[in-house]
Amino acid sequence: MHDRRRWLALVTVSVAVSLIIVDSTIVNVAIPSIVADLGIDSTQVQWVQESYTLVFASLLLVCGVYADRWGRRRVMMIGVAVFAASSLLAALAPSGAVLIGARLVQGLGGAMILPTTLSIINATFRGRERGIAFAVWGSTIGGMAALGPLLGGWLTTSYSWRWAFGINIPLGVLILAAAAVFVTESRAHDARRTDVVAAGLSVVTFGGIVFGLIEGRSLGWWTTLDDAAGWWPAPVSPVPVAIAVGLLAGFWFVRRGIVRARQGLPTLIPFDLFAIGSFRNGNVAALVVSLGEFGLLLSLPIWLQNVLGYDALQTGWILVGLAGGSFVASGAAQPLTQRFGAVAVVRTGIVAEIVGVVGIGVIASPESTWTTIVPMLVVYGFGVGLATAQLTGVVLADVPVEVSGAASGTQSTARQVGSALGIAILGTVLFSTTAADLDARLADAGIPEQQRTSVVDAVVDSSGGAIAGLAQDPGTAEVADAAGAALTHGTRWSAWTAGGFLLLGLAATLSLGRRRDDDGPDDADDDGADGADGGRSVDDVEAARSDRG
Repeated sequence: MHDRRRWLALVTVSVAVSLIIVDSTIVNVAIPSIVADLGIDSTQVQWVQESYTLVFASLLLVCGVYADRWGRRRVMMIGVAVFAASSLLAALAPSGAVLIGARLVQGLGGAMILPTTLSIINATFRGRERGIAFAVWGSTIGGMAALGPLLGGWLTTSYSWRWAFGINIPLGVLILAAAAVFVTESRAHDARRTDVVAAGLSVVTFGGIVFGLIEGRSLGWWTTLDDAAGWWPAPVSPVPVAIAVGLLAGFWFVRRGIVRARQGLPTLIPFDLFAIGSFRNGNVAALVVSLGEFGLLLSLPIWLQNVLGYDALQTGWILVGLAGGSFVASGAAQPLTQRFGAVAVVRTGIVAEIVGVVGIGVIASPESTWTTIVPMLVVYGFGVGLATAQLTGVVLADVPVEVSGAASGTQSTARQVGSALGIAILGTVLFSTTAADLDARLADAGIPEQQRTSVVDAVVDSSGGAIAGLAQDPGTAEVADAAGAALTHGTRWSAWTAGGFLLLGLAATLSLGRRRDDDGPDDADDDGADGADGGRSVDDVEAARSDRG
């Protein structure tokens, strides 16, 4: 491919990634306005995010495999079209149920886009240039994840939350036009068949676990509560049943995949690639890091708007601190990688993320201002920018091009599964901790149980939106103060939980890339020049098992 056209193709796929990353973060800032307009409760708030992430995570593997067979550019363009069409439905949604349904379809489009962009990069670039291309791709994710809230805040404040989805339509058209001109079609000559049963098991696994984590508050973690009594007759809540089904499906998925791989039958995940140390350890690290990486973006805008009183645009500007940190990291990542190695840069990024997110938990109070929050977000964003691109490069460094779609789908799935679990867990921590803390504060104030239950439900179900109304009435001003303090308490614990996941992710990197670090950056670059940096044939996988494992 002509050199200039290759880099224009990189710009195109990076913008395509921006489409889905911006959308996944732009919604966070718009949530309070969506709650006020559509009247959705806190459980639906989590599902607005999770419906997208759940389908996204469940179908990434399938889409990666089929992209190898049908053509990576073709699948990406279909995904962009699906994403744009479902964005129109979301923008016009008259109810929370329709919005959640539109987000489900958006997840399908996103699942077709993300693995194909990585696969296109893997098939288009070689050696040293591939490292640069991965850095651009990863920095785009970090930057767009931070700029999304600013765009969402501006659109929500100046126009409507509906434009946070509507903007995807013209962007989708531009991406389709650019892809048709600049992106060259590629596919694997011996593309693998996929395992439909395994695809179904993956959906049941993710769906069951995430359903249980989100619905536990409303349906009961063990004993059935009133919300489920009308359709679930058993005394044991459907939540542990769903989680158990998800875990069993996950066990079956892994066992089926291993057995079929030994028999030479097609599998959804390329289990043979897990013999490569960089691929195996990198995927573990990516999953755990993602548990804490972006989950905080669910709780932070809710706290900034409903407790500190910032509007959507001001919230977006505060979250630009993330973009600033990520921008600095994008310039520093490549020189640091050449000097210290990719794994060292990943670890440095995760440490910065831990400092930023734990710092937010430490400084959070009802009297906090943007001057104390933004520095923590800059540090956090710097860590995201360093870790994201280099971790992707480490995971795919030794993957043969022939299975790059399946491999990129696997590592993207690891991230998305982590994100889905992170949103579910951190959202549950936020609302459960807020409810418990507010109930305790109101009980200490001598408020009767029935009245405080009503207040707690109103505050939690509105994701804090009821606090402003309580503050306007002099008779409930003290209750509003208690609610603000409780939501701050929930935000603080959500941040610390995210920090705990990131600490586990840092521990997971300790077994990552030891041989690569020992070889040194120069040796790694020489390997890339020879085409070993992700461009080998399937036959070379066996060599990677001993050389990199």
